[in-house]
Amino acid sequence: MKFCKKYQEYMQGQEKKLPGLGFKKLKKILKKCRSDFHSDSAIDGLHDTQTCPHHCPVCDGTFFPSLLKEMSAVVGCFNKRAQKLLELHLASGFRKYFIWFKAKLQNNHVTLIQEGKDLVTYALINAVAIRKILKKYDKVHYSNQGQAFKSQAQSKHIEILQSPWLCELMAFHINLRESKVKSVLFEGCNLTCNDDGQPSLTCELFDSVKVDIDLTCSICLDTVFDPVALSCGHIFCYMCACSAASVTIVDGLKAAELKAKCPLCREAGVYNGAVHLDELNILLSRSCPKYWEARLETERVERMRVIKDYWDGQCRAFLGV
Repeated sequence: MKFCKKYQEYMQGQEKKLPGLGFKKLKKILKKCRSDFHSDSAIDGLHDTQTCPHHCPVCDGTFFPSLLKEMSAVVGCFNKRAQKLLELHLASGFRKYFIWFKAKLQNNHVTLIQEGKDLVTYALINAVAIRKILKKYDKVHYSNQGQAFKSQAQSKHIEILQSPWLCELMAFHINLRESKVKSVLFEGCNLTCNDDGQPSLTCELFDSVKVDIDLTCSICLDTVFDPVALSCGHIFCYMCACSAASVTIVDGLKAAELKAKCPLCREAGVYNGAVHLDELNILLSRSCPKYWEARLETERVERMRVIKDYWDGQCRAFLGV
């Protein structure tokens, strides 16, 4: 079965109408562009291998704007649903029952697992669809504009495999798998360590899609502790991220200036939308208990010092000292 048909059947089979790619429509745009270009080439006496103009009026005016809009809708839907699911899993006491009642879900792990599976499938099949349609674009135009668009999408934070909520779902799966609940959200998803003992989340996905998330903080060069993912997708320790953004842990990352840049990719304005990776935090604390206890003690001392200095400064400012 061709992927286009498979994708259409999947999207039509969803109980809830979810945003997706107009895969068939996008292919028609490319087909028209190719036929128009080849006919023009034949009139001008050019070979079919002649490259398409750097800026294609058909694709620049229709293909890329449509794809950009659809990708934004897909990633927005995935992030929103994944966030609700994980909030439900981590909730406790009255808040948990309130969320269950509001969502009209049964209070059991089976529902959580099924929802997680659905989200994973939705994310991956759309990631494959995006990859295939951009590959088709480059094939039609004999260019690398499709790959350039992919880089642009990453800078706009609408690349679904870049989403921090996918990382959280991977950790969520492993946490459930290692508990009494038997579940499989991802095939071949594991927390692995390299020769230096540095962990990473790896996942072998269908149709050659692979995810490998390094869990080493590039600031302290240690395993991320109390991890946060910035809007650009890079993961850091919370205290390291606060230091890089020139804010205190009391004020938090939302107090960072818009011009503050990611230490890795140097993109500005990435701190305000930072996501605390709570499931990943639980996974690392269970997988590396000795390291976690030692790091926890160190962090506790450092945080107390930072908080004390902060409030001392506030008191001095209030008293005009």
